[in-house]
Amino acid sequence: MEKGSDEVLTTREAIRYLKISRPTYFKCIRLGKINATKVGNGWRVLRSELNRFLRGGSGESEGFRGTESHRRE
Repeated sequence: MEKGSDEVLTTREAIRYLKISRPTYFKCIRLGKINATKVGNGWRVLRSELNRFLRGGSGESEGFRGTESHRRE
């Protein structure tokens, strides 16, 4: 596994990493393409999840899931 691949990123960090817009990021979460966890007023995602997304993997990865739904509501 790459160093830092399980780093937890905020929405701002994730959209910078992916180089996509905020609305596109939230759309990917809503559609289940990116697994993220709602924490308070924000969303958190693992860097390894973003790497999986970039490689074109399915939305069903194991790992970072909290008690909240992984889809944006």
